[in-house]
Amino acid sequence: MSKSKLPADVIDYWPEVFEHIEIKAVPVKYISSVHVTFQDGKEWDIEFDESKKSSDKYLEKTINTFFKEYNDVISKVEFKLDTPNLVNDVKSQTKTFMKRS
Repeated sequence: MSKSKLPADVIDYWPEVFEHIEIKAVPVKYISSVHVTFQDGKEWDIEFDESKKSSDKYLEKTINTFFKEYNDVISKVEFKLDTPNLVNDVKSQTKTFMKRS
């Protein structure tokens, strides 16, 4: 899979749209969890508190702090997306855009 393509489980959620999207960045509000694999084989799943997700600054600070502390011992990171929320926002923004046209 290309690094700029979305993960297969996200594409499968809405293939007619997500199949053709290449990503450069994802807003932190769409990250639901992070799966981290460490060099010693340990794995952590970090879930984000839904009540704090409305504050992008909270998520950004949490992620930055985590990576600063553990960067030297991490071998792999996978971001899990809140696909339903992403789909709802895309549909809503598209509907708004189409009304303006």
